[in-house]
Amino acid sequence: MNGPRVLVVEDDPQLARALAINLRARDYEVDLAPDGRTALDLAARKHPAVVILDLGLPDLDGVDVIRGLRGWTQVSIIVLSARHTSDEKVTALDAGADDYVTKPFGMDELLARLRAAVRRGLPSLEDAIVETSSFTVDLAAKRVLRDGADVRLTPTEWHLLEVLVRSPGKLIGQQQLLQEVWGPGYSTETNYLRVYLAQLRRKLEPDPSHPKHLVTEPGMGYRFEP
Repeated sequence: MNGPRVLVVEDDPQLARALAINLRARDYEVDLAPDGRTALDLAARKHPAVVILDLGLPDLDGVDVIRGLRGWTQVSIIVLSARHTSDEKVTALDAGADDYVTKPFGMDELLARLRAAVRRGLPSLEDAIVETSSFTVDLAAKRVLRDGADVRLTPTEWHLLEVLVRSPGKLIGQQQLLQEVWGPGYSTETNYLRVYLAQLRRKLEPDPSHPKHLVTEPGMGYRFEP
């Protein structure tokens, strides 16, 4: 079974390779980005559980990468940096980083911080099962059941449903949904939402033309009603 996906953003090829070897040996799936723009692109396409981020990148400052990620995702971010001053740590944490490890570092310490970050990102058991009168969503197992049978969803359908289900009763704006599911370059592609919501309703709603769980707020966004 594949473990959590980790995005390593590091411009030192030797360190990046060492991190990748250590993480893959512990069953993490690893993506590598040598610069900030690649990191933002990979985060949008791969949806990692944790980002390990060096602040000293060749194109963007790492703090700007943190802000770019926080514009659309709550992914756990562990900063890995040679910057030791408290001001720089505070700046990174205020921008949205979850943890800060200074170089040089011990691999055991980093792995412990990584395990903690993964645990924080998991749904608690009481929140993992979301039941409606029509279908059941198991967030931990990434499964949807309807009438006792598995509903086959594409990865994009699942991600869209997951974002809505995690905020029951809350209106989620079109732009936020697009950025969360497709990435920061898709904030105006509202037709994507119409197409995929229609597909989800056909699979999950008793009457797709009159949905009661995946509700549209015209011109604003969508809401999940259990």
